Amino acid sequence: MDFFDNHKKLFWTAFLFFVVLTMLVAIFPALNNQRNYEPLPNAEPLSEDAIAGKAVFVANGCVACHTQQVRNVDMDKTWGERPSIAADYAGIHRTDFWRNTATLMGTERTGPDLTNIGNRQPSLDWNLVHLYNPRIVVKESVMPAYPWMFEVKKHPAEGDVVVNIPEEYLDGSAGKVVAKKEALQLVAYLQSLKQTKLPDGSPVPEFLYKRAPKAQPGAAGEEEQLDGASLYTANCQSCHQANGEGLKGAFPPLKGSKIVLDDNPELMVDIIMNGYSGRIQEGFGPMPAIGTTNNLKPEEIAAIMNHEKTSWGNNARKVTVDEIKKLIETVKVKSAQK
Repeated sequence: MDFFDNHKKLFWTAFLFFVVLTMLVAIFPALNNQRNYEPLPNAEPLSEDAIAGKAVFVANGCVACHTQQVRNVDMDKTWGERPSIAADYAGIHRTDFWRNTATLMGTERTGPDLTNIGNRQPSLDWNLVHLYNPRIVVKESVMPAYPWMFEVKKHPAEGDVVVNIPEEYLDGSAGKVVAKKEALQLVAYLQSLKQTKLPDGSPVPEFLYKRAPKAQPGAAGEEEQLDGASLYTANCQSCHQANGEGLKGAFPPLKGSKIVLDDNPELMVDIIMNGYSGRIQEGFGPMPAIGTTNNLKPEEIAAIMNHEKTSWGNNARKVTVDEIKKLIETVKVKSAQK
């Protein structure tokens, strides 16, 4: 019993037990994973700005609300093209000897998962407006604003990135809102978050626990239609707004849009599938290829288009699913020929 009366023996025994457990439970498995996993062949390393932006992301507490992992459940299709795999994180290293901010996988989704945000929302304009005040683009957002990453200048200098902020959010400030370096670095990091495509021939993990898509009952004798309003909210509303009026100087309106009202829907399908940058000279940022990035099915695209064609006072001809299927193949061919 002398052992239990000797505090030095007890301390060193507990310490050695702790060390052995740490080696067996944490260190050896981590080293084994490091040997067995490599980044995907097409994975791109972070740029210097993105690395600095990652530090800004951590310093401002973004890690508390946003995860960076797509689980293999159907509800996570919103965030990525496929479930996350170990190789997605194999090339992410420690910040330095003392700090390990490698994966930033998080523990909850108070805000959206950001694994693939660089593809889902690559727009510099949108991200900067969203950082300045999230309520400008998402009225129901609970995300805090980060106005200290911006400054107001009466006469922006050459090279300054001016952010188009509606007057009602400027608090009477006279001048233009200009993004500071840390805001641009943070956006560079967000734009770098893209799921790397698996090598050709590699099986893509399936999403489990399929959910039945929400549908609206059709008229007598007609098939049920997908809920275009819900699909619009999930894929388009953050830029074009719930009222379809967009955001002046940043995102064009769909209300009264010639493209939306056109009886020939080919250009509209092309924009949804391949993105659009034809209005940059007017101050609008480029639109990402939402249809391709979010893996929207022809039925979903048709539902979104019909919602846009018949909402906010628009009164255009509705499209059919068969029509959209043919047009998707057409714009794919045209895009490949460019």
